[in-house]
Amino acid sequence: MKIGLLGVGNIGATLARRLPTIGHDVKVANSRGPETIDPDVLSSGARAVTAAEAVRDVDVVILSIPLAKLTDIAELLADLPEQVVVLDTSNYYPGRDGEIPALESGTPESVWVTEQIGRPVVKAWNAVGAGVFADEARPAGDPDRIGLPIAGDDDRAKQVAAGLVDDSGFDAVDAGSLADSWRQQPGSPVYCTALPADEIPAALAAAEKDRLPRRRDIAGSAAVERFDGGRTAIDGDFLTRLNRVLYM
Repeated sequence: MKIGLLGVGNIGATLARRLPTIGHDVKVANSRGPETIDPDVLSSGARAVTAAEAVRDVDVVILSIPLAKLTDIAELLADLPEQVVVLDTSNYYPGRDGEIPALESGTPESVWVTEQIGRPVVKAWNAVGAGVFADEARPAGDPDRIGLPIAGDDDRAKQVAAGLVDDSGFDAVDAGSLADSWRQQPGSPVYCTALPADEIPAALAAAEKDRLPRRRDIAGSAAVERFDGGRTAIDGDFLTRLNRVLYM
């Protein structure tokens, strides 16, 4: 499958390293130019290109960029053929993204993304911590494999997303429509809690929309305090345990 990946932060970089090992043709781009992409990100065969080149002649586009940058790439996506599947890995953190009124009032994050770029998306890979995503991939059938929710409105697009989640080393769990994707946003019981696939449906059902922002912010403050304002590396296992205490 031909994949264009916009953004090479923690999740994007792991996808860039992992998906080529399954046989996918992966092009990656960031906002600063292909020459600035770390060679380690390209170590499995992904190719560094410009953002315009990343979305040309592809089957899938993966958005792994901060929400504040969406307006910068909306024009690039305007002429994508209808059959190209767009996957959204983003999460809203007001301290990083700035306050977005629609999201503050409860619009599901990926619904807002769809509105900004003018085409439907499937929400995927947003509910896994960077450390867990990098270190805890397992082959299909492994009893310790972690499940990840995906949400969207198009069955074909969700099938594509599920296949790529599986290729990345995790079990995809259908979390319903994009309107229901708030159930996998920061602060929800499935968000970065590293659950097996069979526990995800109950965790999705237990989500309480009004409590998500407060729980998200408490977890963020606790992580900052624990890791001395960023001067100590954040441990993925600690974050999983913290999120389970606060979100479940």
